[in-house]
Order: sequence, then C-alpha cells, then structure tokens
Amino acid sequence: MIYSLEHNNVEMEVMVKASLKITIVMVTSLFLLSLRLHAAQYTLELISDDVSVPWGITQLPDNSLLVTDRKGTMRVITLQGTSTQVTGLPKIVAKGQGGLLDVVLHPDYSANGWVYFSYSTGENGRINTAISRAKLAKSQADYQLTHLETLYLAEPYNSGGAHFGSRIAFDKDNYLYFSIGDRGQRDINPQDLNRDAGKIYRLHDDGRIPKDNPFVAKNNVKTAVFSYGHRNPQGLAFNPHTQAIWSHEHGPKGGDELNIISKGKNYGWPVISYGVNYSGSSFTDLTKKQGMEQPITYWVPSIAPSGMSFVTSDKYPELKSNLLIGSLKFAKLIAVSITGNKVIKQHDVLKSVGRLRSVVQGRDNHIYLGIDGRGVFRLVPVNN
Repeated sequence: MIYSLEHNNVEMEVMVKASLKITIVMVTSLFLLSLRLHAAQYTLELISDDVSVPWGITQLPDNSLLVTDRKGTMRVITLQGTSTQVTGLPKIVAKGQGGLLDVVLHPDYSANGWVYFSYSTGENGRINTAISRAKLAKSQADYQLTHLETLYLAEPYNSGGAHFGSRIAFDKDNYLYFSIGDRGQRDINPQDLNRDAGKIYRLHDDGRIPKDNPFVAKNNVKTAVFSYGHRNPQGLAFNPHTQAIWSHEHGPKGGDELNIISKGKNYGWPVISYGVNYSGSSFTDLTKKQGMEQPITYWVPSIAPSGMSFVTSDKYPELKSNLLIGSLKFAKLIAVSITGNKVIKQHDVLKSVGRLRSVVQGRDNHIYLGIDGRGVFRLVPVNN
C-alpha cells in the first residue's frame, strides 16, 4: 500500500511537471507573439505629393481618393498618382487654421452621390465654419461639384484664424455629426448654447434639425448642438464596436482629450482642463467638476491630435480594433488600444513622418494618411 502511494505520487509529480512545462511553453509563445506584433514595421507608400495640407481624405467607389487641401482646393487622386482638381467649390476663406477642411461620403453614396465637406467662409473678414454637400460629376477628364447645398453656417463672430474644428462623421442611422472649434474665444463661446463654436453638432443628412436633439425644446439656443464645452475637435469618428461617436480635441499647453460624445453633455472647456496657458500660467484650478464630462484619456504634454480612424481591416491584424490618431506636434501615428470604453495602452506606429494631418481607413481596407508638406500616403506593412 505504501508502494502504491509512492508510485502514485511519482506519477502525479511527473504529470505536474509536464503540465507546468506546457504552460511555460504556451506563455512563452504568447509573449513572443506579443513582441512580434508590437514590433510590426510599416512603411509609407506615396500616392501623391500634389496636396500641401491634406486635411481630409475619403475614398470613392472606384478606389480613387477625394482629398481636400486646406489652401482651398479639392482633388481626385487615383492610386497611381494622377491628380485632377475639382471645380465648383463654394467661397472658401483660407486663413490661419481655416480653409477647406474635412470631406466624407454619405454612407449610401452609391445610391445618392452626396459628398459632405467643411470649410471656413464669411464676409468682411468675419469668418466661421460651414458644412455643405454636393454631388461629384465627371465630364471626360474633369470633375465638378454640382447640386451644391449649404447645410450649416456658424455665425461669424470674429476675424481670427484659429480653432475652426472641423471633422465630419456619420453614425449607423445616417445622422451627420460635425465639430466647430471655439474660434479662439474660450471664455465666450464653448459654454454658451446661444452661440456657435466650441460645439459638436448633429443634423439629418439633408440639414434638418433632428427633433430629438438635446436642446430643441430650449429657447434662444443653437438647436443643432449635440454636445458643448469643446476647445478644438479635429478628430471625429464612429466607433463600430460601441456605436458611439468619439472625438479628440486640442487642449492648450497640455490637456489634449479623447472623448466619447454623449447627447447634451458638457465637456467642460474652459472651466475644467488638464492644460495650462501657452505661457505656462494657469487659467483654471479645476480638472473635474460635477455636471462636466471627463475624457477617457488625455495627453500631457500635448500631442496636437488631428484625424483618427478605428481599424477594422484584416490587412493590419496587429492594429485591428485599435484607434489610430495622428500627431501634428510629434510627427507620428499613434495606435490606441481600447477595451470597451477604456484605453488600455498606446504605442507609436510611425515616428518622425511629419505633421500627420489626416487618418482614414478606405473602402478598400487600406489606411491612408495625409501629411502636411509631403502629401497623401498609404500605410504598408513590412513583411518580417
């Protein structure tokens, strides 16, 4: 009996050691896989350098790219690099951070042909952000915008050239969202619902105000407003996993934010902030306040975020389900790993590439990037 127990104990010890060895091998394999994925390398393939400040990029059904240049031009660029200017744009006032900004296609573009774009415009030097839509017509080798409609024109409060926003996104119900920065008037616009600027807006795709917008029942307010208390949101994207609209915005010196945009919520600018004045002095002692939303993450120092896109493509398996964000200040592409509504980690995908202005996943599942002074590129994995 004693022999039997000892024999069983020996067998148990052998089994435990074997199980432990298998576990170690599995953990090691997973660790090496993780290292391989994080070590994945990318290169940039130039599509066209015919755009100075490629603010917005969207992909047409024939896979050519529709690209805006902040200087006030729009171009159709084939993946082989042929670039054709689009005519028929409305009056655009290119000043400072303003000009021709974002561009997106209607989710049902193949059926209705609507192209949506944002830009700065106005009269007598008083300018602000506008949203228009049009149809893109091709005649032989030329492209022209037709059926032009202005859907929203923010009131032109000042002549400054700062903080126009402006990104555009559609949700699953084809509501149109767009952002307008505070126009450099932080103590006037963002917290005042009677004034445009410092807001994210929601419209029907034809420009009508949705009846369930949060401030429709209030008097003397901008009923297109969906959320407020924003500084300068230059990233706006529909999260395909949670069905929510996400946004990032520039802080001052520090305090860039990533937010989940909720109906009627106040995002706090400039009452709360994780940043300071550019001089280093403080303009608020508060980072939190009841009734004001907290970002899901923020950056100190500022990264100067511009453009972002959720990755759903199988062409970039190590980036799938990440949120890609461009950094103007640090000239890099950042991947933000997210679980639910929480940021788990961040890592740099590209470094030292220039002021990364726009990031978009195309209909062909490739990722396209716009870099100031360099042009439009495709992100290409390097085989290891």
